[in-house]
Amino acid sequence: MKLSNNRLILAVLSVLCIIMIGVTTVRDEWLSPLRTAVGYFLMPVQSGVNRVGKSLYNNLRDREKLQSALDDNRRLQEQIDELVMENTRLQADSFELTRLRRLYELDQNYGQYHMVGARVIAKDTGGWFHIFRIDKGSADGIRPDMNVLAGGGLIGIVTDVGANYATVRSIIDDVSRVSAMAMQSGDTCIVSGDLKLYSEGLLRISDITDTADIKDGDKIVTSTVSAKFLPGILIGYAKDLRTDASRLTRSGTLVPAADFGTLQEVLVVTELKSEFRERTEREAAEAAAAGAVPDVVTDKTAEGTAEEPSASSGTETVNSGETSGEGMTETEAQTEEAGPAAPETTAETTAETAAETAAAAPTEESTDSVVIVEGFPGSAADSAQEERGPGV
Repeated sequence: MKLSNNRLILAVLSVLCIIMIGVTTVRDEWLSPLRTAVGYFLMPVQSGVNRVGKSLYNNLRDREKLQSALDDNRRLQEQIDELVMENTRLQADSFELTRLRRLYELDQNYGQYHMVGARVIAKDTGGWFHIFRIDKGSADGIRPDMNVLAGGGLIGIVTDVGANYATVRSIIDDVSRVSAMAMQSGDTCIVSGDLKLYSEGLLRISDITDTADIKDGDKIVTSTVSAKFLPGILIGYAKDLRTDASRLTRSGTLVPAADFGTLQEVLVVTELKSEFRERTEREAAEAAAAGAVPDVVTDKTAEGTAEEPSASSGTETVNSGETSGEGMTETEAQTEEAGPAAPETTAETTAETAAETAAAAPTEESTDSVVIVEGFPGSAADSAQEERGPGV
């Protein structure tokens, strides 16, 4: 019954709507009141339907815009995060590049030393790096007592070494003492750590004689008499020097060249003081010898053949290819007539040397020194010259 009633009501309403549509299409004047009446009842309904429809449409449109804005915001936020990370990485790389450039300049300034770079991986508690650890050890050639540099000057010295790490005690530590000197005058002093100056990042400079030429602002470097520290490495700048109570010495503070509050990369000199001294002495000897031989050879080549000296000069020339009389060279005869002969040991050694060189170049001997032309320094002829000594 209910279903039949609903169908009946629907049919009646449909017919009524059709009739009303047909009536509204008629434009006769006698239907005008009817249209007005219909419009009076339908306008509120139509307005309400329009408002509801418009509200629903606006709501759906706003939801769509909101969802689109949220999606755009999420994408933009992701891009911002990526840019922030990239910017942070670039800034870190820029700071690291600046530090590495400073280390490179430091390495160039101390080119006489062989160095290797290392990163600081740990430090003791506190704000200053008075004891810290680096990521290079014995596997990288690091040994105790090797000097450590950073920030423009000396940082400290290696105290303990493992396979892949090394411990460094900085010069700001209160037990550290460095034998130093003023760069411009060479007057010596002692640079040490001080607990009172520790919090200010300063060092103590002492043992300056009252007559020493050291004043405020002077550069202080490691001295040549230091047992462990290599010479000529900048430590810092003298400050607030004053005469001690004894009136015999002066002391003050020193501003270090390096910043002990921010250490990230350092340079380790891979030579000990004794090894560096031996290497420099050997290189100096080799350079001196290599520089002297070419000059002599060049002079002999320019001369072509050796000229025979006069008898009054007391010089004799031994030539194994020219002999006269009973095994005596012509120059020997002239020398014998002019004056006494050279010692027997000198003549024998010179003859042996001349025979070994196969008359490649004449050998000259003088009363002041003996110059023997050989292919290289340190030959048997040089040894013979050292045995003869001066005055031959």
